[in-house]
Amino acid sequence: MKEKNKPKIIAIVGPTASGKTALSIELAKKFNGEIVSADSRQIYKGMDIGTAKPKIFKPKNFKNWLLTPYINEDKIPHYLMDIKKPSSDYSLAQYKKYAIKAIKHILEKNKLPILIGGTGLYIKAVLDNLKIPKAKPNPLLRKKLENDLKEKGLNYLVKELIDIDPESAYIVDLKNPRRVIRALEIVITTQKPLSSQRKIGPKLFNSLILGINPSKEILKEKIIQRTYQMFEQGLISEVQNLISKYGKNVKAFDAIGYREIIKYLENKISKQEAVDQIIKNTINYAKRQITWFKKEKDIIWIKNNKQAEKLVSNFIKIN
Repeated sequence: MKEKNKPKIIAIVGPTASGKTALSIELAKKFNGEIVSADSRQIYKGMDIGTAKPKIFKPKNFKNWLLTPYINEDKIPHYLMDIKKPSSDYSLAQYKKYAIKAIKHILEKNKLPILIGGTGLYIKAVLDNLKIPKAKPNPLLRKKLENDLKEKGLNYLVKELIDIDPESAYIVDLKNPRRVIRALEIVITTQKPLSSQRKIGPKLFNSLILGINPSKEILKEKIIQRTYQMFEQGLISEVQNLISKYGKNVKAFDAIGYREIIKYLENKISKQEAVDQIIKNTINYAKRQITWFKKEKDIIWIKNNKQAEKLVSNFIKIN
C-alpha cells in the first residue's frame, strides 16, 4: 500500500511556547479532530503548570486513557496526557505503542488524529515507524552511568558514546543526559551500534506535518511571558506537592521548570534566579528543538493559522 492510500493524520511540531497547542485545538474544532500528545513530560500526572499542559478534565464516565480520554473545555479528547505517575518509567518504545493505539482508535471513530508536541523523537518514532532497539533496562549499568554524569559531566558520557558508536552523534540529542545515558545503555548491553538498531520501517500513516517557528525575538518574549505566568499560576506549589508525594530524586523532575524550583526549595538559588534559569534553559531547549526539526524535510513551516487550515483542508480532500 502506497503512503498516500494509508490513513491520514496531522502532526504539529515546533519549539516550546510556539503556539502548537492553540493551533491543534483550532484544527480539531474545525476538522472533527482528536489530539494525541507527543510531549515527554505531559504524560505525567500532576506535572501541569511546568509542562504548560492544556486544561483538561477527566470525563464522568472515565474508564481508561484510550476509551474515555481526558477532554478540554471544548470537549476535544486529548490522549497520552496524565497517564503515568512521575515515578513510573516511560520509554520511547512504550510511547510509540500507546500513540499508535490512540491514533488507530481515533481513525476507527472516523475522526482526524492530530499528533502534537515538541519531543522530536516521539514524533519521528510514530511517523517514520522507527524500529526501536529492544534492550531491557540495566539498573546497575544505568546507576554507574548516572554516577559518571554527576562526577565527570555530560561531555564525558558523550565522548564515551561517540567512541563506541560514532554514528549515534547524528541520532541522539547529545545535550540531553537521559538520551545519552539510554543510548549508552543500549549500545553497551546489546554490543551493537545504536545506528544499526534504530531503523525506519514502512510508514503506517499518510501524514501532513505542520511546523511553527516564530522569530527568535517573538519566541523569546513568549517564553519570558509564559515563565512568569507559570509562577503566578502556582508552579512552586505544584513542585512542592509533587515532592511530597514522590520525593525530589524522580527522573521526571529533571525537566526545565522543575529542577530549578527544586534548587530554589533547597535554598541553593533565589526565586528570581529560578525564574532567570528557567527562561535561559527554555530558550536553549527551544534552539535544540528547532535544530532537530529543521533536519526533517517533510515539515511544512506555516506562517499563520489560516495557512494551516487551508493545508489541512486540501490534504483531507485529496484521495
